[in-house]
Amino acid sequence: MIFIAAKFKVKPEYADQWPEHAREFTEASRSEPGCLWFEWSRSIDDPNEYVLLEAFKDDAAEAHVTSDHFKKAQQDLPPLLQETPKVRNMQVEDDQWHELGEMAVS
Repeated sequence: MIFIAAKFKVKPEYADQWPEHAREFTEASRSEPGCLWFEWSRSIDDPNEYVLLEAFKDDAAEAHVTSDHFKKAQQDLPPLLQETPKVRNMQVEDDQWHELGEMAVS
């Protein structure tokens, strides 16, 4: 699978409403064939920063970045940002979450 982590620095005046601004993009991305997860989190250190964790089956990532909703997000979301998002992506052998054994709950 392709695992992607992206950091979005949102302008302060849009930060509290960011999930709503990104909702259409998020819902469309989650419904794509091959999308394994597409999840937003807000930083506890910087209330203007959101982190997006997403994963796609290997052959689905290209369809994601060429989709109509991705192109729309490319137009709609950057005006709400302080800077260009930062991203890391990598190929991962499997597509499952694993337990963090060091913090096992008994």
